[in-house]
Amino acid sequence: MAVSGAPDQYGVVGHPVAHSWSPFIHGLFARQTGESLVYRLHDVLPEDFRSYVLDFFSRGGRGLNVTVPHKVAAAELANQLTPRAERARAVNTLAIQRDNRLLGDNTDGAGLVHDLRDNLSVEVTDRRVLIIGAGGATRGVIAPLLVLRPAELIVANRTADRARAFAADFTDLGQVTGCGFDDIGAEAYDVVINATSASLSGEVPAVPATIIHRDTVCYDMAYSRSETPFLRWSREQGCARAIQGWGMLVEQAAESFHLWRGIRPETAPVLEALRERASLSAPSF
Repeated sequence: MAVSGAPDQYGVVGHPVAHSWSPFIHGLFARQTGESLVYRLHDVLPEDFRSYVLDFFSRGGRGLNVTVPHKVAAAELANQLTPRAERARAVNTLAIQRDNRLLGDNTDGAGLVHDLRDNLSVEVTDRRVLIIGAGGATRGVIAPLLVLRPAELIVANRTADRARAFAADFTDLGQVTGCGFDDIGAEAYDVVINATSASLSGEVPAVPATIIHRDTVCYDMAYSRSETPFLRWSREQGCARAIQGWGMLVEQAAESFHLWRGIRPETAPVLEALRERASLSAPSF
């Protein structure tokens, strides 16, 4: 709810964060909803994270988004976790409560599901889904994807043992299995999601081309001004659709904004503005 006087303070904390589009996104959300807030970048080293965040909130800050490499540290810092943050063991949103306790949430999975289901009309229910990578990005999205009841959800990682241990944490929610890249098999998937950081270094995960057929939807959780290497490779394999994660970025931000302000902004105009701005800017992830 908007208040009189000085605007409420929000921001994103990470290292590095200069590339972040979050101030642009939340600025548009604030303008759209009439909320009074300021949203800034906070570049903080891992060893300074705890003291910096506590100081931010002690000075009246209302909320922070948390990005690499601080999401696990944020989960440890929060006094209370939402169920989805507790399941993910990672936090991308911190909010101060009335009793001055810090609430930690993870909006990444909700952002991905909103984008796939609502923006892109990608069907996940009863479909075979492959997620490439078993890192923090994957941990935040597994549970929300399983709520959509895919026929099968495979987590593939360069290190097979890591993928199997990762999947074991979520088997109570649905059919999820972990494997190494070499054990993915020759059968194609309906939806393939790249959750690795390979695109940041111009690489493509070492997965077989057989995972893709002419009806496969390929989604890269990374995004850039031009097509990511993974999506370029996916098109070369003949996929049906190749989609960057701009929508997930905006949708997870809207979830954070709703947690902070009690209002969920309209995302379509913000996503359109973001894509237009990004097309005029240097590549950014």
